[in-house]
Order: sequence, then C-alpha cells, then structure tokens
Amino acid sequence: MNQIDLNGRISVITGGARGIGLAIAERMLASGAAVSLWDIDEDALKAAQGKLSRRGTTDIRKVDLTNEKDVDRITNDVYAHFGKIDILVNNAGITGGNGVVWELDPSVWRKVIEVNLIAPFITCHSIVPKMLAGGYGRIINVASIAGKEGNPTASHYSASKAGLIGFTKSLGKELATQNIMVNCITPAAAKTELFAQMEQRHIDYMLSKIPMNRFLNVEEAAAMVAWLASEECSFTTGGVFDISGGRAVY
Repeated sequence: MNQIDLNGRISVITGGARGIGLAIAERMLASGAAVSLWDIDEDALKAAQGKLSRRGTTDIRKVDLTNEKDVDRITNDVYAHFGKIDILVNNAGITGGNGVVWELDPSVWRKVIEVNLIAPFITCHSIVPKMLAGGYGRIINVASIAGKEGNPTASHYSASKAGLIGFTKSLGKELATQNIMVNCITPAAAKTELFAQMEQRHIDYMLSKIPMNRFLNVEEAAAMVAWLASEECSFTTGGVFDISGGRAVY
C-alpha cells in the first residue's frame, strides 16, 4: 500500500459504517487522518467504531443526511470537537431497487434523489463554510459509472449520480481559488451490501459491462479517494475520476 500523507487531517465520511465508506475510513486512518463516520444505522456505526478505533481516532455520528437541521447540528458538534474539518467524502447512497421508469414508484424515485444528490448538497452547504474558515478543504463525491452511461432499470440511481457529477463540477468552480478541491469518482459496481437492493439480472448486467470481468474491490476505491483527499491533489478540481475496470468510454 502506498503511503498517502493525511497526518493531522480531520475527515468526515458519510455512509461510513460499511462498504466503500468503511474502506475509505480504514485508508484514511492508515494515512494518519482522524475520521468521523456519519450514518443512519447506529448499530452499524458502533460495529465500525469497534473495528476501527484501534487504528486511530474514530468518531461516529448518527445522522439523517437528508435533514439539514440534523446535518448542521452534527457539523457544529464535530467542528467543535476537532476544531476543524479538512476532508468530506460524500459516500452515502442507496440504489432504490430496479424497475423500468413507468413501473417505478415516484416515492422511491424521490427517495433516491434525496439520499444520493440532495444529501451531498446539504453536507456541503453545512461543511464548506468551516473549510473556508480554515483556508483548506478536500471534497470527494462518490458518484457512479451509471451517472455517465445510464443503467437500464436504474433511472433513479443513474440520474442521481449524473446530478452528483454536475454538482461536483459546479462546486469545484465556485471554490477553485479557495484551496478547496472538489472531485468525484465514478466507480463500477463493488460487491457490497447494496447488492441486496438489486435484482440478480441487474447485477449480471453490470458485470457484463466491465472489461476486466470482475467487480471493484472497495480498497481500490479507497486508494483513489485517499489521494484526492491529500495536499498533493492541488491543481485538480471539478474532476471525474473513473475506476470502472475499463467500462468508461469517456
């Protein structure tokens, strides 16, 4: 494992209790950062803390990321506890299951947009002022290859991740002169607990689109995020970094 220098940095990772988020937390700790894991699942948070606490400073916060008052409260608590927030990884997301557009329930569509797109706006709305006050920040949004290509029977998920890519580019330009870099990654599917929300035929479809003929390892995503979270990422903002096993065509 290459060593990324994140010594002294304070990182917030949403959806950090499992899957890619947990792998990112492990890599952040290995690189010297403290981590604050934000998740809706309190039991999963406690399990993650038990696993990670021996590796470094691990803070956990139960939070509804779609509720701006909840996010503002937790942001202020974490900022008061650590004195700063250097890194934000917007990783939390849901798939919403599978279905063609005319059969998807509008309430499910809205929920996916709320969690995958509006929640990252809310966390940035709350945390960016803290980064501006400190004169430093790194924001990494976990989008998806589906946001670039559009997966059939996953219009809600694809649209939410396409929106997150656009949001990344806009925020990156707004903060370009403030020493706050904003980038996103567009991973192909990783075999995590999210697979339980998908139909097998959709999982098979995603695998068939990856030239490497395997799913992403969560540690591979964490490695890319760690560099994007570092000081070495100093002239790249509004960028979209593919980690798709050769699937991406642009």
